[in-house]
Amino acid sequence: MTNETLRSEYTARINAVLDYIDTHLDSELSLETIAAVANFSPYHFHRIFKAMTGETLNRFIQRVRVEKAAIQLLQNPAKTITEIALDCGFSGSAAFARLFRENFGVSASEWRKIRKTDSNCGKTDGNHGKAYKVTFMYFDRDTNHLTWRITMNDTQINVQIKTFEPSTVAYIRHVGPYKGDAQLFGRLIGRLMQWAGPRGILERPDFSLMAVYHDDPDVTEEEKQRLSICCTVPEDCEVGGDVGKMSMPGGTYAVGHFELSTDEYEEAWKAIYGSWLPESGYQPDDRPPFELYLNDPADHPEGKCIVDICVPVKAL
Repeated sequence: MTNETLRSEYTARINAVLDYIDTHLDSELSLETIAAVANFSPYHFHRIFKAMTGETLNRFIQRVRVEKAAIQLLQNPAKTITEIALDCGFSGSAAFARLFRENFGVSASEWRKIRKTDSNCGKTDGNHGKAYKVTFMYFDRDTNHLTWRITMNDTQINVQIKTFEPSTVAYIRHVGPYKGDAQLFGRLIGRLMQWAGPRGILERPDFSLMAVYHDDPDVTEEEKQRLSICCTVPEDCEVGGDVGKMSMPGGTYAVGHFELSTDEYEEAWKAIYGSWLPESGYQPDDRPPFELYLNDPADHPEGKCIVDICVPVKAL
């Protein structure tokens, strides 16, 4: 095997571990269990994990747990801090309190208060001062979906509540900054299409292309943010090297339909989270949000991407 092939195999095994940790944060995550997921011996796995990710296994688990808790503190105001700590896999409130302060410099209660006060409730875009707001709500009899209309930059967009079935996706993963980097997205999509094309995946009637965001960019530092460019595949599809495979949970999602230029994505996400969500009767659920890509921007007269922004939600 070439050095590149060997590194791709190691990357695939570490990605499988990260996926496992993400879906088992409320469980006991022992070194032996996780090493088995990667098919490495526990003795060697710990060193390999740190070399590949830049963090020890324990540090990574604790960081992801505390970041998940930080998000829940804001999204679930009725939930107590102790309840959130236990749900995120901490053994008790004391250990959680200590680690939370180490990571964020304030207590969990202070974080909840400060971030709520600092929020502009999504009425304007903090970077550009452009207003967006919910202007109309109605029941779409053609689709049987409750629909909200949002006005953003003099453009009308719709948000609907939809139910997605669970699916299996193949992915190419990136760890690090990605905001506004169209070339990065292009490279990742190109690599995934290069893999999917010869396998007939692009011709499947259920094919879809998406970007899954594993971390909240307002909580996780840029260098550690994880992005997966994915396409739907059969459950028994074989992957390898830098192409991984994971399950996407089904469930209820708020779906905003947009036509976006490269510099408009952040504003679109703020329209969903900041404007629509507080007036919807829903709250974010603990599943990763994603963008569903519906066209090739090269075919659009203005070079825009037609995209559905899909945010997991549950009743408030």
